[in-house]
Amino acid sequence: MKKMKFNELKNHYNEEVVLEGFVDKIRDLQYVQFVILRDRYGKVQVTLEKDGSMEELNKIVSSLTIESTVKVTGKLLENEKVKMGGMEVIPTQIEVTSESYHELPLNYKDMNSSGIDTRMDLRFLDLRNEKNQLMFQIQSTLQQGMREWLYEQDFTEIHTPKLIGAASESGSDVFEVQYFDTTAYLAQSPQFYKQMAMSSGFEKVFEVAPCFRAENSNTNRHATEFTSFDIECSYIDSFLDVMDLEEDLLIAGLSKVKEKWGDKIQEVFGKEVVVPTKPFPRIKLQDLYQELKNRYHYEIPTEDVGDMNAEAEKLTSRYAMEEYGHEFIFVTDFSAKKRAFYHMRKEGIPQGYDLIWRGCEITTGAQREHRYDVLVEQAKEKGLGKDVEFYLEFFRYGCPPHGGFALGVDRLTMLLLGTATIKETMFLFRGPNRITP
Repeated sequence: MKKMKFNELKNHYNEEVVLEGFVDKIRDLQYVQFVILRDRYGKVQVTLEKDGSMEELNKIVSSLTIESTVKVTGKLLENEKVKMGGMEVIPTQIEVTSESYHELPLNYKDMNSSGIDTRMDLRFLDLRNEKNQLMFQIQSTLQQGMREWLYEQDFTEIHTPKLIGAASESGSDVFEVQYFDTTAYLAQSPQFYKQMAMSSGFEKVFEVAPCFRAENSNTNRHATEFTSFDIECSYIDSFLDVMDLEEDLLIAGLSKVKEKWGDKIQEVFGKEVVVPTKPFPRIKLQDLYQELKNRYHYEIPTEDVGDMNAEAEKLTSRYAMEEYGHEFIFVTDFSAKKRAFYHMRKEGIPQGYDLIWRGCEITTGAQREHRYDVLVEQAKEKGLGKDVEFYLEFFRYGCPPHGGFALGVDRLTMLLLGTATIKETMFLFRGPNRITP
């Protein structure tokens, strides 16, 4: 593409340039016209004198509307008097490539001028906000950093089906889909298929793809469709190897973000990008319960015993900072009743963990049960039968010890930037009460 980025214009003073972008602002004065153009990289001023030399161009600007898109050809001049970058473009040609016909129904430049639901209704306009544009560039960099590290470690990126014949984790919380003359489901996760890749000898795989949860959860951190960053690897000795892998992965992603966007995140979002050090603190669930009780007088409700809840997660982060000065903390030794049937157990204890960051769970990871007979028994214990028969077949003919985890990209971004809700960090949010646009 030949389009010139607005943040690279300083390399082209006294040259003819071609600019394409949105009309951000127009000032039509008695003797001069100013048009501010905007692209994803910045803004630039186009200046037109009203001295008769640009009569046709003056007419175009006089009828121009805010948020129309234009293509401007002209000479780029350095001008210290121009507050916007110390430069301006004197046009020789202006082409209106699309016209904004109506007054905008949303003041996207002021994110506080409308409620979140109005902004979601008009998301195509809301995303024009510079802060939102920056947010998705940061999210992209975070994924890039993690992806690059995985490729360096010789992981293979795979793409698993999202239309499946059986529920990924359980028979509940799945979306049913009419599939010709039978019923299919939208995948809750790629769990079964990334384990199939282990059985197939792939050894190290990852996938970044949508997952679907039919949970009627209306919280600031849940969505019915979200982007999951899934990892699985073979020939591990224990779930501790999985934890080590996740530490390295997060350090790689956050290092990439800090390097490229650290100052900008501090300026725009008021959040410091903290690259964590290894090892992350680790604590057993029962020990954590005791710490929360002793320090904060908090006791886990009966229905949550053996697991965590939102309040416990917030206090766990507080504990990690006070005790270790660390933003991340692994919690281990959950109840088997609260973990999936495919988690390996030793002496009845699931060999897995939750990872807490900034008051929120971001991962459930584990060593998987790879022994066929044990897996069959654990599936029966959970009341799972025909739905997982195809999955159990993966383990009949040999499968190496393996484990893995998943990270929600949207939730990670929310915690990284400190936004109020996950709705803001998703390109298009899906929840119990939102299926459009």
